[in-house]
Amino acid sequence: MKQALFISDLHLSPDRPRINLLFFDFLRDTAREATALYILGDLFEYWAGDDELDYPFNGQVAQALKELSASGVAVYLMHGNRDFLIGEEFVRACGARLLPDPMLIDLYGTPTLLMHGDTLCTDDVAYQAFRRQVRDSDWQKGFLAQPLGVRKAAIEKLRVQNEKEKRGKTMEIMDVSPATVVAILSRYKVPRLIHGHTHRPARHLHDVGGKMCERFVLCDWYERGAYLRCAADGCVAVDLHPEG
Repeated sequence: MKQALFISDLHLSPDRPRINLLFFDFLRDTAREATALYILGDLFEYWAGDDELDYPFNGQVAQALKELSASGVAVYLMHGNRDFLIGEEFVRACGARLLPDPMLIDLYGTPTLLMHGDTLCTDDVAYQAFRRQVRDSDWQKGFLAQPLGVRKAAIEKLRVQNEKEKRGKTMEIMDVSPATVVAILSRYKVPRLIHGHTHRPARHLHDVGGKMCERFVLCDWYERGAYLRCAADGCVAVDLHPEG
């Protein structure tokens, strides 16, 4: 049976060996049974530029994805809010294809919209302003021109600042705006949306012009792993559990 797997918000880092092992086992086992693997953003805890590939752990991740791709499974990557500086060098090293956000696909006969999900959180005005800044090509060119150590230090400072700011925000502000979700489902005229980012995995139903549309929110991989499996008969969320 043809099936596609969807994951996001893995936030991979050398500091989380249990989850890293779970991810590598997932690529060697479960993912080999799929026709495609879609990674919808935040594969890494952060990404300061493709010279990050020089670090052994990052190279290990790229090699594992390349082996999956070489086995015949199509691998797709989408930028998240933590790894939007992933570039073509890393994508080539993975044997993957970089997808725009949003991306409309035909998923076994069902038009399906793929997103990371952060652009749906329109009530968080401060974050959206920050996102526009760091997604600007001139800003990225200037940032990437700096030495890697300077970039990594700047990102770490931003992460600390972000954690402080999040404590002053409600969960409603940091979650998706229902009106924005309905608007984008209406704009693309699709019955299904799949995204991550919010770390609040669930299946939601939305009334869009009298038609019920489904929205799947993918699970983060902080405490456990999970993926969404989609085939011609629909989608189902599946949990993975690390050993020990």
